[in-house]
Amino acid sequence: MFKGGVHFNISERRVLLRLVDVASMLFVLCFVSSTFNFDYFTISEERWRWVFVLILYISIFGTIFELYDLQKSSKLDKIFTSIVFTVSTTVLFYFLTPFFTPELPNNRLQILYFYFSILFALLAWRWMYLTFIVSPRFFKRVLVVGETSNLGVIIDVFKQADPNYKISGFVNCESDRVASLTFDGVIEYQTDEIVEIVRREGIMEIVVVNYKPDTITPDVYQSLITVLESGVPVREYTQVFEDMTNRVPVQFVGKDFYKYFPFSRNNKNRLYRFFQRVFDIVISVVGMVMSLVFVPFIILGNLIGNRGPLFYTQERVGLNGKVFKIIKYRTMVKNAETAGAVWAVKNDCRITPFGRFLRHSRLDEIPQFLNVLLGDMSFIGPRPERPVFVKQLSEVLPFYETRHMIKPGLTGWAQVKTRYGSSLDDSLLKLQYDLYYIKHRSLFLDINIMIKTLTTVIFFRGQ
Repeated sequence: MFKGGVHFNISERRVLLRLVDVASMLFVLCFVSSTFNFDYFTISEERWRWVFVLILYISIFGTIFELYDLQKSSKLDKIFTSIVFTVSTTVLFYFLTPFFTPELPNNRLQILYFYFSILFALLAWRWMYLTFIVSPRFFKRVLVVGETSNLGVIIDVFKQADPNYKISGFVNCESDRVASLTFDGVIEYQTDEIVEIVRREGIMEIVVVNYKPDTITPDVYQSLITVLESGVPVREYTQVFEDMTNRVPVQFVGKDFYKYFPFSRNNKNRLYRFFQRVFDIVISVVGMVMSLVFVPFIILGNLIGNRGPLFYTQERVGLNGKVFKIIKYRTMVKNAETAGAVWAVKNDCRITPFGRFLRHSRLDEIPQFLNVLLGDMSFIGPRPERPVFVKQLSEVLPFYETRHMIKPGLTGWAQVKTRYGSSLDDSLLKLQYDLYYIKHRSLFLDINIMIKTLTTVIFFRGQ
């Protein structure tokens, strides 16, 4: 018999966090209401709407302030800030919407009861989560079987993606393997030990890394079959990589590339594309109207800090490789590329102080609403790149031009998941995220990107 164990997957932990956040919050509010002189928020059949609005607010603002980011949730110092922001914003909006919520109490002390009850509930539950759930007893113990040339990278990627996903050991199946490989906390086993190791160590998943067809020998294959039939999942590395990191590992995709790119039906779905275009038009019009508030300040800042033209245009590659001109507020000094096109880098000396503010706040992107309205871009999609860089990157990065099978976007999966790229490695990372979006494009993913874009703007994570 195989021991197995208890492990919460990424999706299960997110659901657990959301459900217990709500349950602990309502429990503490009920306790305070019944124990102290607190009647501002009481749960009853007649007042169910108040409960619904509170749950809705805590869910929305918790998502915006990254309360359900598993990396942040694994460290109390990081999640503490998210909890404070979430609770403060939730309580503020709850008080400012009396049509849906109870009117402000005459006794202002009840406001403090309400605020600190929710704050205490979330802090107490997240402390328990860190103490019991994010602990070795709930780690998923994994055995890697196959080629180990990239094992160091695999360990690092999985550790960053999920702190509870622990590679306990590996089996090197390469015929020309070196005498021994050492990785901190990861034990090497022999090919004839697979079944025994899974049974003895309580391995909960096997990940097969198989770039060459002859790596998995008949004996190893039979061991994997035995393990699979016992109920232990056996998964291919690129599949695990994609599920855990939300990006496609194109650097490990070979001649059988068609296995990895069953692109989303929504890329050709006329109904989805119709509603996406309607949404693009609506969001562009609303965005341009709302941005009028910032125009006087941007003009003044440009006169003082940039001292030159307010706008600039630049050629970018769009749908099906068609070149168009993107419109942005100018953030660099005049004639910034007299020597030719170069990558923008961190702390680029060509960026003016006011231009740096525009980039961090994403206000420099506002004129691109016009590009979206004209149909050159969509609100969500891969960021359009310059033709000279597209030519360079498509020569060294596999499937780079696949990004052009859909319209480029004002924001996108790569933009909300990683910082601004200024190197080949950064471009590879962004490409992995872009291909994941093209592959899994859906209404739910689009909504997720919009929420994360709002988070990016709030925390000034622009380039």
